[in-house]
Amino acid sequence: MKLKLILAAALLGASSSVAMAGDAKYVFYFIGDGMGMGPVMAAETYNREVLKNDKPLTMMQFPTVSWCMTYSANSPVTDSAAAGTALATGVKTKNSMLGMSPDTVAVESIAKKFHDSGYGVGVVTSVAPDDATPGAFYAHVPNRSMYYEIGKQAAASGYEFIAGAGLRGAVDKDGKDTDLLKTMADNNVQVVYGPNEIAKINSRKVVLVNYKGAPLWNIGYTIDSVAGSLTLPVIAETCLNHLEKNTPDRFFMMVEGGNIDYALHANDGGAAITEILNFDQTIKLAYNFYLEHPDETLIVITADHDTGGMAMGNSKVKYQAPLDNFIYQRVSKEQFSDYCKNIARDRRIYHWEDMKEYLSENLGLFNHVPVSEAEENKLKSLFEAAIVMRNSEDQKTLYANFNSFAVEVFKLLNDAAGVGFTSMSHSGNPVPVFAVGVGAEKFRSLNNNCNLPKLILEVAGLEK
Repeated sequence: MKLKLILAAALLGASSSVAMAGDAKYVFYFIGDGMGMGPVMAAETYNREVLKNDKPLTMMQFPTVSWCMTYSANSPVTDSAAAGTALATGVKTKNSMLGMSPDTVAVESIAKKFHDSGYGVGVVTSVAPDDATPGAFYAHVPNRSMYYEIGKQAAASGYEFIAGAGLRGAVDKDGKDTDLLKTMADNNVQVVYGPNEIAKINSRKVVLVNYKGAPLWNIGYTIDSVAGSLTLPVIAETCLNHLEKNTPDRFFMMVEGGNIDYALHANDGGAAITEILNFDQTIKLAYNFYLEHPDETLIVITADHDTGGMAMGNSKVKYQAPLDNFIYQRVSKEQFSDYCKNIARDRRIYHWEDMKEYLSENLGLFNHVPVSEAEENKLKSLFEAAIVMRNSEDQKTLYANFNSFAVEVFKLLNDAAGVGFTSMSHSGNPVPVFAVGVGAEKFRSLNNNCNLPKLILEVAGLEK
């Protein structure tokens, strides 16, 4: 066994990848939502210079490294539904459409093709399992916001394992329960809540969601360390164990790092780096499996699109990128903004010195991250307006709204760390592709997102 691991590791470090004989029996498809090359390089730089790791991120050690274009059928800047559809089905569609061609005809995903061919299938994410990217692997709806319909199709898919934050279609717009959970039961799907119930899994078909009462949209940022919450590595490991138990001879597993996108929409550089490191930790689970089955496994990693246009280097620090300033960040921008909104509603009077102490303890400002007198005066003025006077125009993003004080605090932190953003939405930048294992060399050239699933099927011997 040790010799086998050594040989597999040597293959990973080689400058080229040679296809093994036979078809891939085990396929891992990792999708970092919003994970453009800028965020990946920021995470790798943090990994090398701040964490002092002597090895690159796992994904960046893979022998095949290439690029992928992401444009949709109706825009050079795709949304997650169109991009997810392309990555899942090989068909480009219009923004907001899921599992359908531009003329609203249902298109088949590779997950279904694998399942129909006898593979076990797992579809997991750190956001809602009825969100765009995971939904593209089993649903067909004209609009990604049709959560109830997406949930119904998840129940009917027959897949062995689906997981994420929560089932948004389980309640209607008025907050009343729908019959979605009954539909799950009618389809012999066991719904399991939170990490404490994982041991209770006793069905072939499982939907794992976060603990009851948790937010349905995502499992929480890694940087916020939400007690009792699922994490992406736990979700992925549970899925892998379930597939190994129920379909040990062959399986397909899609893993989405959905919270990367959330952090990048917020322009939260520290949280984005932490989410990518968490995503890479999850990839390592698959890579360890590959080391045990190097001649039967394919791992492909990409992103559905780039979010935020994040890059290292800005006009404040010029040729430096002191990412160690993110070491002191203990909360996400979203959690910090919620904290600000809560104290603004509180009857207690909060003074600037109270907030300054919080910023020092949770973001490192003033005691580790330098703040000039002019910057402090600006922060203090915004604090008075947004918190004391409750007069603030929110910055609106896809997933959250941030008051003006929170926006300025995180802009200052990003500037100090040497990162910048071009947008709070998606960009048309290409995204990276990493691959290792059987047929990895097929992904070397400049790719188009709609070609990736076709190549995966080829490597598995399901499409010639």
